Amino acid sequence: QVQLVESGGGLVQAGGSLRLSCAASGRTFSSYTMGWFRQAPGKERDFVAAISWNGNTYYTDSVKGRFTISRDNAKNTVYLQMNSLKPEDTAVYYCAAKRVRGLALSQDEYDYWGQGTQVTVSS
Repeated sequence: QVQLVESGGGLVQAGGSLRLSCAASGRTFSSYTMGWFRQAPGKERDFVAAISWNGNTYYTDSVKGRFTISRDNAKNTVYLQMNSLKPEDTAVYYCAAKRVRGLALSQDEYDYWGQGTQVTVSS
């Protein structure tokens, strides 16, 4: 069983930055694909970014050039650096882990989830 704990959310003005962290338990973190998803009020949970075990990354179009996903396998942690934030980025952000190697955009392919962290961007 893998436990994921997100941190780093908060309130920021438009144009500002935040860095989300997701700490994972377990000895097999380095082999997992890790993803970030977000859910805005009244909307479905959507894919944001993912990073494979070997560092390949993928982003949804709306965050390309603004967000960066990275991982530190020595610390069992994945990060989401969010720059040039917009009010439409406001959501609860979730970290997820996928046992099977390979990038994935569908939340159905992820096996473990964190509890989420709120990000609010004011205009």
